[in-house]
Amino acid sequence: MAVLLEIRGLRIGFGGVEAVRGIDLHIDEGEVLGLVGESGSGKSATALAILGLLGPTARVEGQILWRNGAQRQEGGGAGDETAADARGDLLRQPGRVLRRLRGREIAMIFQEPMTALNPVMTIGRQVAEAVMAHEPSVPAKEARRRAIAALDAVAIPEAARRYGDYPHQFSGGQRQRILIAMALINRPRLLIADEPTTALDVTVQSQVLELLGELQRKHGLAMLFISHDLAVVGQVASRVAVMRAGQVVETGESDRLLTAPAHEYTRSLLAAVPTLKTDRERPLAVLR
Repeated sequence: MAVLLEIRGLRIGFGGVEAVRGIDLHIDEGEVLGLVGESGSGKSATALAILGLLGPTARVEGQILWRNGAQRQEGGGAGDETAADARGDLLRQPGRVLRRLRGREIAMIFQEPMTALNPVMTIGRQVAEAVMAHEPSVPAKEARRRAIAALDAVAIPEAARRYGDYPHQFSGGQRQRILIAMALINRPRLLIADEPTTALDVTVQSQVLELLGELQRKHGLAMLFISHDLAVVGQVASRVAVMRAGQVVETGESDRLLTAPAHEYTRSLLAAVPTLKTDRERPLAVLR
């Protein structure tokens, strides 16, 4: 299977603190890679570096190779041209190329939907804007049609009627579904899901995970699923990378890693997950 994204020796620093310390990762076409670790381990910083969203104060070194082995196809449309421009090391690409890449080839679902969505814009307009940002020649009526179809695809009830509603008029789970619709409306090759279920209750969390899995299989897209919860990652990822203090300490197939972890830190993460057999009279295991 072809490698879609490859990270080599990535280092990210802020001031005197090194948040990511020389990690190597890769994601194949159509693969779901889980990136797991406690808060502050460098997971989100890695995701933001892929899209060039860390800001001018960050020091970023290494390589982030996007479709590095892909061959340019002659006679392609606008989507092919965008992809061709962005092939190679994303850390060396100009801003105009990364802006075309974001949302079209690589899309991201952020952690908290209420802060990711604009509170004074209708959700329909926000989803349609994702289309028009990359295809400005698309008529507004067509952008609206695509937005309603995307909202329908993520099971927003009565999507056409609710097109003109605002984010505060939706539940937390529905807002997360709206973000998924925005991320997938342009059919990206890679979806980065950064803690997409953290603020949701267990029932809604399960629904969102099921929806992401269904859409991933339907469209054959690759996904980087970021979480602090190994149990959640195990439900969606075929391969898992475990981060601690800015480094990847273990990588492996999810079945093997969840049943026979090799690294002490991975074992600590698993021990800290409560189960039905957990003794409620004893405190949960702590990370070492």
